[in-house]
Amino acid sequence: MTLNRRQLILRSSAGLLAAGTALSALPALAQSVDMDKLLEPGTLPEKVLGEEGAPLTIVEYASMTCGHCANFHKATYPHLKKEYIETGKARFIFREFPLDPVAAAAFMLARSVPEDKYFDVIDVMFAEQRNWAFSNDPYNSLLNFAKQIGFTQESFEKTLTDQALLDGINATRDRASSDFGVDSTPTFFFNGNKVSGAISVEQLDKEAAKYL
Repeated sequence: MTLNRRQLILRSSAGLLAAGTALSALPALAQSVDMDKLLEPGTLPEKVLGEEGAPLTIVEYASMTCGHCANFHKATYPHLKKEYIETGKARFIFREFPLDPVAAAAFMLARSVPEDKYFDVIDVMFAEQRNWAFSNDPYNSLLNFAKQIGFTQESFEKTLTDQALLDGINATRDRASSDFGVDSTPTFFFNGNKVSGAISVEQLDKEAAKYL
């Protein structure tokens, strides 16, 4: 599938967003997956923060058009970064699980900025989510947002027609679903133990304490 202008216009994220995030409103019971398998790199380079030798590894699967994901990144992620990642307690791996074409396009844009700006762009995308993700004209909404973070229309369209990049993002999503049982966003794995839902600061601390 090539994400072109016609697809983004015809397939607004609104309906898919509601269906895709309905399951993630509350944290679900944890289940375990094989840690070695979980940490195997996929087609695309991993997006990682923190020290490799940290006692806790947190893997998050998210969608850029997921309201619960945005809430987590605005309310809880700053605490995770300050208290766990920057102190060497946790290593954080962020992976794509797009719920719709608009989310996939947003991930493609984020992966096309300079490497050291990736997480900054993700933060801005979540902070400004309502300005670009919920629109009857998703192509132009996303284009206008992309221009604010340095894209031209030419580079925007070039990025969204990068079939290899889109295939890699879809492969990450498909592997998460088939191998690790991810079926909603956000989904987290704490040292291989699955927790679904936009966890609060208190829930994050309680979960992390099991491994520290």
